[in-house]
Amino acid sequence: MEAIYVDQHFDLVVDCKKGSRKAQYDLYKLYSKAMFNIALRILNNADEAADVLQEAFIDAFRRVADFRQETTFGLWMKQIVINKSISHLRKRKMDLVSIDDAHLEDLPDTEPDDFEELELKVQQVKAAIQHLPDGYRVVLSLYLLEGYDHEEIAHILKISENTSRTQFMRARRKLVEILKHQGIHYN
Repeated sequence: MEAIYVDQHFDLVVDCKKGSRKAQYDLYKLYSKAMFNIALRILNNADEAADVLQEAFIDAFRRVADFRQETTFGLWMKQIVINKSISHLRKRKMDLVSIDDAHLEDLPDTEPDDFEELELKVQQVKAAIQHLPDGYRVVLSLYLLEGYDHEEIAHILKISENTSRTQFMRARRKLVEILKHQGIHYN
């Protein structure tokens, strides 16, 4: 049996397709904060995130006629914001270490076993994530915060799945180091 999903903002999108500026404004108000936070997590710079947000909404409203409403407007918008954020980051010459020839089994396992039990305040973790290098922060954010799997991340970033997994593993290790340096220890 196929699930039927109805976007709660379906009518706003329909009005937006008809050229309604009010509908555009209402959609912007509904989604701008969440989309800004996504861009900020990827770019780690509020000014750049604000620029990407504006570009993403302009692009979305220009292309809204192509939006078939097979998914929610929010999911469609999220993908636009992520793609624009990553493109912007690439312009900054983000370096993702390619390990296509390496095997994950060959990497030393220095990750703490109790990482999953690490209980920290959300603000402390967010602050520590801000200190990660771009490549680590992007993969970690897409995986942990946005819910993408490594196959999807590989597709979005145009890297191998192995590279995504390794960047994530290294990001977690680096995050633990940063937290330890801040005096936050895990058991």
